[in-house]
Amino acid sequence: MASTFETVAGIISSASDIPLERITPDSHVMKDLEVDSLSFLDITFEIDQKFGIQLPVEEWLAAVNEGKANGADYFVLRNLCTQIDGLRAPATV
Repeated sequence: MASTFETVAGIISSASDIPLERITPDSHVMKDLEVDSLSFLDITFEIDQKFGIQLPVEEWLAAVNEGKANGADYFVLRNLCTQIDGLRAPATV
């Protein structure tokens, strides 16, 4: 089974024609990989479908724009994968 990072990197590579070897855990999706906002929407849709989650991208962008969070918290792949894993975690009762 592929790791979250490998899966997300594969999605980014296929959706944006970025060579897989250029994508690292420390890559910032927009700044380093130069993924535009429209492509990022396609990528998040594929991530949502693949992992059975819904990324709260609008909330993340609002938090960044309001200065409540750093963009790296959500858009550096290592951190994005951590967010994905957190959303996939089974709820505890």
